[in-house]
Amino acid sequence: MADRLRNIAFAIVFYGLSVLIVLGTPIAALFGRRVLRPYCMGWARLGVWSARHMLGIRIAVEGQRAAGPALYPAKHQAMFETMALAAMLDAPAVVMKRELAQIPLWGWAARRYGVIVVDRAANAKALRQMMREAKAAMAEGRSVLIFPEGTRVAPGETPPVLSGFAGLYRALGLPVVPVALDSGRLWPRRGLKRPGIVTFRFGAPIAPGLERTEAEAQVHRGINALEP
Repeated sequence: MADRLRNIAFAIVFYGLSVLIVLGTPIAALFGRRVLRPYCMGWARLGVWSARHMLGIRIAVEGQRAAGPALYPAKHQAMFETMALAAMLDAPAVVMKRELAQIPLWGWAARRYGVIVVDRAANAKALRQMMREAKAAMAEGRSVLIFPEGTRVAPGETPPVLSGFAGLYRALGLPVVPVALDSGRLWPRRGLKRPGIVTFRFGAPIAPGLERTEAEAQVHRGINALEP
């Protein structure tokens, strides 16, 4: 009963305010990235705040983030980490599926924010565009956040790293900091969210320049470090 009441309170506060924020996003986008990025980070922090105070979900951080821009491949188990990592990494360039970037108005605002669009059925032109967007983010001194398994997975699932990571790794030459997390225990795809602690473990940096198979293997181990 208590979990149900917490979920209702969270839905009222977070989703209710999110509707207003999303409706205002295209307006913020008209003023450029200096306005849009803080606006979006406000939404991300609202999500983390609502999860803490309505659901009782707190964050524990292990390991160290990079001192400068880095490529952060992260596990993806719930919506929660998309908000928490965006706030932790100070408005990183997020690698986003093309389908999301095509949503009317919202997709346009996302591109104004500075996302990196990836097309799973990419041709050479689309791949070149993805690399240009990634290099533009690096030129601005921003980190890049990617969910290299390609989709949200349940706790215990460890699918392989998809090819998009290798392209960014090779093109950017940034240090790589894998991020393991266990949000799915408390924030399941279906059912009630539960109180507790979500751990974010920033792994040891992976140097640029490794062979693709070795880089992917190290990333796969790093993002799955909290799996049972």
